[in-house]
Amino acid sequence: MMTGNKSKIINDPLHGFLALPSAIIYDVIQHPYFQRLRRIRQLGMSEWVYPGATHTRFHHALGALNLTIQAVETLQRKGVDITDEEKEGVSLAILLHDIGHGPYSHTLEHTLIQEVHHEAISLQIMERMNLEFNGKLTVAIEIFKGTYTKKPFLGQLISGQLDMDRLDYLLRDSFYTGVSEGIVGADRIIHMLNVKDGNLVVEEKGIYSVEKFLVARRLMYWQVYLHKTVIAADAMLVSILQRARQLAKQGSTLGTYHPLMHFLFKDIHASNFDDEALDLFLALDDIDILSSVKQWQFHEDKILSILCNRLLKRQLPKIKIGLEPIGTDMLNLVRQQAASMFGISEESAEEFFIKRGILENHAYKTEGGGIRILRKDGRIQDVAEASDNYNLAALKETVTKYFMIYWEK
Repeated sequence: MMTGNKSKIINDPLHGFLALPSAIIYDVIQHPYFQRLRRIRQLGMSEWVYPGATHTRFHHALGALNLTIQAVETLQRKGVDITDEEKEGVSLAILLHDIGHGPYSHTLEHTLIQEVHHEAISLQIMERMNLEFNGKLTVAIEIFKGTYTKKPFLGQLISGQLDMDRLDYLLRDSFYTGVSEGIVGADRIIHMLNVKDGNLVVEEKGIYSVEKFLVARRLMYWQVYLHKTVIAADAMLVSILQRARQLAKQGSTLGTYHPLMHFLFKDIHASNFDDEALDLFLALDDIDILSSVKQWQFHEDKILSILCNRLLKRQLPKIKIGLEPIGTDMLNLVRQQAASMFGISEESAEEFFIKRGILENHAYKTEGGGIRILRKDGRIQDVAEASDNYNLAALKETVTKYFMIYWEK
C-alpha cells in the first residue's frame, strides 16, 4: 500500500488523470534518471517545422503508462490472470522503455554514441536502477527484454505492432504537431484487447480501429517523422556534432562541460560504453546541445560557425526526395554550389553541407506475430488477412525513397 504523499494523481492533456498505482512507480518517476526525460524532446528537430512539437519523453512515458494501466485493467475484467506483481512490472517496463534516449531523441541517436541503440541503454539504466531499488524492477526488466515467457502478452503490450508505446506517441505527436491524421481510437482499441493462447489479440469488432491505427501510422511517418524539412534540420544538427567531433580530435577548444566533451573527444561505441560513459550520458540533455550550438556560432572554425548560425536562424538547406537514388551529376553540381556559397573546399562541402540517404516507411510488419485478430468463432488471423480493406496488405510493404540535402542561394 502507498502511504503519504506518494498517492499522486497526474493530469495528462491527452488521457486525463493518471493515478499512480504503487509507491515504486512514484519513486521511479521521482528518480533523477527519469526526471532527465523532461529535458529530452520527443520529436527531435520537429519543432523547427511544427512549433507546438515541444513535448518531451517525460510526457510520452507517463502517457504510455496511463494506457498500459488501462489495458491491464481491461484484460483483468475479461478474466485474464495478471497478478499485482505482473501489473506493476509491466507498468514499470513501459514507464522506463525510453529512459535510454539521449539529447534530441532519435536525431542524435547514433551521433554521440556509435552503434548503440537507445533500447540497449534503457536496459543498462534499468539494471542499474534495479540494484538501487533492491530488485523491485526484476519483473519489469524481464518483460522489457521479452524473457518473461510464461505470459508473452505482457511483453507485447510494451513492444509489438500494436503496443501502448505506439498508441501514445501517435496520439501525442498528432496533438502537439496539430497533424490530425495521427488521431486513432485508442480507447476502443484498448477495450477490444484480449488474450488467446498467451498472446495479445484484438477482438474482431475492433478491426476497423486497428485499420485506422495502421493508416495513421503510415501518414504520420510521411507528415511528421519523415517530413522533408525535419530531415533537413536533423541533418544540420548531426553535421554540427560531426564537425565538433572532428575539431575536438584536432585539439580545438569547444567548451568546458565535461559530459559533452567526453563524447566529442572520444569515440564511444558498444565495446567501451562503460559505467563512466553511462554516468556522463545521463548528464546530457537537449539543453547541453542547444547551448553548445549557441556558443559555437561564434567559433573560429568557419564550417562550425556557419552551420550553428544558420540552424539558430532556421536558415535550412533544400532537400530533394525521389524514388530513385540521386545521381552523381547533381551531387557534383550541388557540391560546387555549396563550396562557392560558403567559401570552403568541395570536400568539406560534401562532408558537412550535403547529405544523401534513404527514407523508409514500414507501417506494419508481420514478423514477431503482427497484429492478431480474434474471430468470433475463436480463430486467430493476421489483421491484413482478416480485413476486407485490400489496401491494408500494401502497408506490409516497405516504401523506400531517396533524398539529398543541399544548399542554394
